[in-house]
Amino acid sequence: MTTPSTGIDGLVVRNLQVHGDNRGWFKENWAGEPPMRVEQNNVSFNASRGATRGMHAEPWDKYVSVATGRVFGAWVDLREGSPTFGAKFGCEIGPDTAVFVPRGVANGFQALEDGTTYIYLCNARWSPDAQYAFCSYKEIEWPLEPTEVSAKDEQHPPLISATPVPPRRTLVTGANGQLGKALRALLPDADFCAREDFDLTAPAEELLAARDWSQYSTIINAAAFNDVNGAETTEGRAAAWAVNALGPAKLAQIATTYDLKLVHVSSDYVFDGTVAEHTEEETPSPLSVYGASKAAGEAAAAACPRHYVVRTAWVFGEGSNFMATMARLASQGATAQVVCDQRGRPTWAEDLAKGIVHLLDVEADYGIYNITSGGDPATRDEIAMAAFVAAGSNPTGVTPVTTAQYQELHGPEAARPAESTLTLDKIEATGFTPTNWRVALALYVG
Repeated sequence: MTTPSTGIDGLVVRNLQVHGDNRGWFKENWAGEPPMRVEQNNVSFNASRGATRGMHAEPWDKYVSVATGRVFGAWVDLREGSPTFGAKFGCEIGPDTAVFVPRGVANGFQALEDGTTYIYLCNARWSPDAQYAFCSYKEIEWPLEPTEVSAKDEQHPPLISATPVPPRRTLVTGANGQLGKALRALLPDADFCAREDFDLTAPAEELLAARDWSQYSTIINAAAFNDVNGAETTEGRAAAWAVNALGPAKLAQIATTYDLKLVHVSSDYVFDGTVAEHTEEETPSPLSVYGASKAAGEAAAAACPRHYVVRTAWVFGEGSNFMATMARLASQGATAQVVCDQRGRPTWAEDLAKGIVHLLDVEADYGIYNITSGGDPATRDEIAMAAFVAAGSNPTGVTPVTTAQYQELHGPEAARPAESTLTLDKIEATGFTPTNWRVALALYVG
């Protein structure tokens, strides 16, 4: 059971049941609530009442309690950007009390009895290289005159001069792709990684050791093997599976181990396109190796408890894409043969990036979400014509052909879904409304 608000965001005081008899007492000190990964269990013995320690803000969460005696616990919020930054709280901790202390909240205590044993669980191991923050123990009104204060604690600065603890970071893979570039404008403080910085095909143990994951809150996986036709070759099949299926599995392992949010971007190609619109509840039915690898990646990412699987389609943004190709051909006065029997909604990379950040900001329910631009579904040739018009050219430069005719002219291709329209009801219910794709196209080409 928890007590009322402490005035510090995320700081929670819990009342514990203590069962006593003639032998002494027993309590369940921590049984998975609040949920936290336990990496280290520390014990602080304090010989004399009045012994005072603090105030220390570490880059990890703590769960504090006592094994013997009583303490007065005290806390100061030193988290950069926290809505309760600078707030203070104190309370007595006996055998029937425990406190969850969020990362970046300075922690201190004073022994109220001789022979007090103070214990705390941490979700990261102590490291001399970690980024710590401190403020003076003199910020607290202690119930007893502080004694036995360490020389280091005497040197801590007042709150007004304390260095805040920076927030946990976000890691974005696929930094140089269209989505990665769109996310840069929205997440300027995130770590953006191209393949040379963070290779999803590396062994899982290397990725686990590559970073101090305890300092992250979120992974956004925008990396993908996107060569749909190339995935049908022997070499391409292995590459697609390594990046699109095994890569998300490794990220899910990291995210689960460190209790991170995992955002994984998937595709309309997980469907066979036999229905007019695809909902989040539809079971994947891929037609191609690429589609199968993306469906496997979805399943792997969903193994992470805190996941968002984001399905999208026909993305256009900064980089090579269908819209850019059509606009270039139009500006050159060239013509294009475009299939007329594949329909869907294009996705402006800015819409996709904003939708992902929105899910994280509003803390939407975990699960699968479709995110494309809005507006009417259209066939590929209709979209190409719209791109020609946006580029100031005559749409008659686009010749509609069937998929079969296109392949007769240009050679066989991997199978693609005929219907790629993704429903947007679920994402819109969270409060996000994407741009009409025709408006987005005009902004993009203009």
